[in-house]
Amino acid sequence: MTESSTAVDVTCVGDIAFADAQRLLAAHELRLHHVAAGAPIPGSYWGEPEAGIIASDVYVRDDTPVHSMLHEACHLIVLPPERRAQVHTDATDSVPEEDATCYLQIVLAAQLPGVGSERLMADMDTWGYTYRLGSTKAWFEQDAEDARAWLIERGLPVA
Repeated sequence: MTESSTAVDVTCVGDIAFADAQRLLAAHELRLHHVAAGAPIPGSYWGEPEAGIIASDVYVRDDTPVHSMLHEACHLIVLPPERRAQVHTDATDSVPEEDATCYLQIVLAAQLPGVGSERLMADMDTWGYTYRLGSTKAWFEQDAEDARAWLIERGLPVA
């Protein structure tokens, strides 16, 4: 891990190529903004170093966990444009939407060089995401049918 890593051993934005993350989010009509070290992160629901969201903008620092960046971005991706435009800090509308967001962040991690779905799921477990089957991977592979169906129904990626 680089110096940008947080106290918990997870992949952080500073550990990957920022341009790769920008391209991934831009493919979903989102803008990724780099915030200077130590500066407040606009729109951060959980506070620093967690990612922040405002409308179609995602804000991160080098010490922001990649899973946080993807999670907050996916909250925006699952929203219709008229709802996305109204988002500031908190985008969750329902449990099904939250589950779809978690599923989609794992799917998108596979498209992010230097991360991948396996690493992201391990990072999610390390950070403290909890699922009734005991791990993010078990949930994703065995218990996320509803989240997958929610995404498919809306034409969003599931693989």
